[in-house]
Amino acid sequence: MPDHVHLLAKLKADLAVAEAVRLVKSNSSGWVNENRKIRGRFEWQTGYFAVSVSESRVDEVRRYIRTQKEHHARISFQDELVRLLKKHRIAFDEKYLLG
Repeated sequence: MPDHVHLLAKLKADLAVAEAVRLVKSNSSGWVNENRKIRGRFEWQTGYFAVSVSESRVDEVRRYIRTQKEHHARISFQDELVRLLKKHRIAFDEKYLLG
């Protein structure tokens, strides 16, 4: 998708989510800037959104990731994210959402 990335990962217990995201962002942006022909310099946004997934739902999450293009033709990522945050009563500030 042009405005977001999903990453399904199984982390070791001693690796914090924040550190995993930092590693993915730094390594991938370095690779893109060294190997891709893009206008300007690629940079990730400052924040990220992370949730844990039960092992019993991994296949469902994989299917969701594979079918994002079709899914987001029906509902925007931002609208879906807001709905998810509200459904699970997660406090958020809209100024930090994509838009």
